[in-house]
Amino acid sequence: MNPDLTRRGVLGASLAALAAPAVAQPAWPAGRPIEVVVGFAPGGGTDVMVRALAQFLPAELPGANFVVSNRPGAGGETAYVALQGARPDGYTLGTINTPGYVSLGIQRRVRYDRAQIRLIARLVDDPSAFVVHRDSPFRTLKDVVEAAKRQPGTISVGSSGIGTDDHLGLTLFEAASGTEFIHAPFAGAGPVRNAVLGKQIDIAGLNLGEIGMLGQENPLLRPIAGMGERRWELMPDVPTFREEGYDVLMTSERGLGAPRGIPDEIATRLEDAIAKVIATPEWAEKVRQLELAMSFLRGAEWEAQMPAQLARFQGIWQRTPWQ
Repeated sequence: MNPDLTRRGVLGASLAALAAPAVAQPAWPAGRPIEVVVGFAPGGGTDVMVRALAQFLPAELPGANFVVSNRPGAGGETAYVALQGARPDGYTLGTINTPGYVSLGIQRRVRYDRAQIRLIARLVDDPSAFVVHRDSPFRTLKDVVEAAKRQPGTISVGSSGIGTDDHLGLTLFEAASGTEFIHAPFAGAGPVRNAVLGKQIDIAGLNLGEIGMLGQENPLLRPIAGMGERRWELMPDVPTFREEGYDVLMTSERGLGAPRGIPDEIATRLEDAIAKVIATPEWAEKVRQLELAMSFLRGAEWEAQMPAQLARFQGIWQRTPWQ
């Protein structure tokens, strides 16, 4: 075979390949699943919120397929590290939980940088609470304080991890009441709830919305008091810590974030889709069933609140450092 003809044939084939149109990549969100990294164990308020949202979002984002991945550890830090390191292409999202998202870095050096994470939307702002088994002798915060003063350091209180809202709420309560408890950190609200149901701990630090997941008929759990500014409308019989004489305010915000470099167009589509979902009657019914303490904010609005939150948690650390 003539070598020149062979070379010209190869060159012609190469040029033809270059001239051929590239295979079009499917537009986001089609193409592959969207992973949502949850920083806590299954069964808690964050996990339940995300799984419910994942059922509704495809109606507003045709072609979207959400896959929930639980990566509990270090009060949410494990998930934040994974989120920060993911490709910013819209196919990896993650849950954001305050105060831990802000407070973890006050207590110790963390492996994630909030500047590398973009907030997409806040959905929930759920009051923290002290919750006991229905057989518990504790009926009020007064009962808890009296018992703690009789036997300091003997009553155990579970939380979703060091630096979480449950833990910070406990820290504030100890300072306000002059008491000392055994802090028992877990990998999420689900394990905390199971521990108090099994009477392995005396008190569970849970959010009021997380109690309702067990159902309200013949409930096994009994909230003593909530840490919101006012009584939650879905549980009007549960007093606040302030009503009981202790100036303790603490809530758990839950929402979604993405790697900072996510395209603005995709971030906006996500925000808009979430806003449309939560405006539907179907979502309102799901909220009622799950008792989610809805409080929607778009990403930029939520971001704007972070400096004030940081200042508040730094103040708590200076007055009553948590361990």
